[in-house]
Amino acid sequence: MVNDPRQVLQRLCAERGEDFAGLSRMLGRNPAYIQQYVRRGVPRRLGEDERRKLARYFAVPETLLGASPEDETAANGLLSVKRHPVAASAGPGAIVTEELGKPYFAFDQRWLKALTPSSPMNLSIIRVEGDSMAPTLNAGDDILVDLGDSRDRLRDGIYVLRIDDALVVKRIALNPIGGRFTVQSDNPAYPDWPDCGLGDIQPIGRVIWSGRRIV
Repeated sequence: MVNDPRQVLQRLCAERGEDFAGLSRMLGRNPAYIQQYVRRGVPRRLGEDERRKLARYFAVPETLLGASPEDETAANGLLSVKRHPVAASAGPGAIVTEELGKPYFAFDQRWLKALTPSSPMNLSIIRVEGDSMAPTLNAGDDILVDLGDSRDRLRDGIYVLRIDDALVVKRIALNPIGGRFTVQSDNPAYPDWPDCGLGDIQPIGRVIWSGRRIV
């Protein structure tokens, strides 16, 4: 159930013995400001600075007071990247549409910008399935895919590719002569696909980071 920020604020005041007028003055507003917000719905949303001050005052997440997860991570110097409910196969090839839990990952802004110039809107977190890219990538790994770095900049590296109706993650090795390339698996148990052209595959994005659970 989604919390109503007005109900949350009213409950916090009741539990901690705060009054609307005192909170309004803390925010530099007229004494009726919080009461009007809670009881009359004016304003419709708390301002960003006001929401942050109230969240810190009550020591609660800003999301309880109406912030989106992206707003909260940005306020903490983080950039959010969506985690999509699909998986790139490092095996026979399949599209998996299971729910993957949290809808985003948060990365430090400076770290992410040093990794890629692409906007977070052009980045995606997806999950690896299968073992054809082991030991580089294992089943269950989350990979950060730069969707802005694909067909026009294709070069040696690991990419998510669409082949027929499947998403696969493979290594690309370009042939310096003729613009052809080999699609490789890091696991030697799987065969390579030599002498491919762009008409054979559709590059989705370059894999620029991976994260995994240590077991």
